[in-house]
Amino acid sequence: MAEVMEIRESSIAEPGPLGLAGFALTTFILSMSNAQFVPAALGALFVPLGLFYGGLAQLLAGMWEFKKDNTFGATAFTTYGSFWIGLATLVILESVKILNFGASAHAAVGLYLVGFTIFNTYMWIGTFRINNALLAVFTFLEITFILLDFAEFGFISSVPGGICGLITAACAWYASAAGVLNPLYGRAVLPVGSRKVR
Repeated sequence: MAEVMEIRESSIAEPGPLGLAGFALTTFILSMSNAQFVPAALGALFVPLGLFYGGLAQLLAGMWEFKKDNTFGATAFTTYGSFWIGLATLVILESVKILNFGASAHAAVGLYLVGFTIFNTYMWIGTFRINNALLAVFTFLEITFILLDFAEFGFISSVPGGICGLITAACAWYASAAGVLNPLYGRAVLPVGSRKVR
């Protein structure tokens, strides 16, 4: 008689709050510089965060979302983790003169941001079916991207995009905190407003 082995599905913790927290802090630091609330030199603080917290930690959150069979979360966190790693790497490569866009430096960053604006647009549409907390994150992120696109191409300053980025970070922190606190307390300490169609 063949031995039958029972395969048990492993359980993992919810990775969403980690991904949102990494995204929030990295966005906050860069947005403080874009909004000109801190000296421009402090904007470089986003580089290590972009590599590790907003980058690697968010990328890992995306991989765990794949494990949880959450296509939206996996795609969002993996993409934005890669976004931050890519942007931080761009800054590093420019600083050591491996990349030199010359007079087109702002246009290069603008093109980079436009690509992610397109991605964010259809992810934003996806949040219509999830909850209001994520809808707020992706709505303000969409506005932030559009404003920063215009800023990089020289139409406006970075200040409006920076301010909207700070609102985006606050929304992401709220959604992250809800993901941590609501299960711990067994109730909606921080309501997220489910939009899922049953």
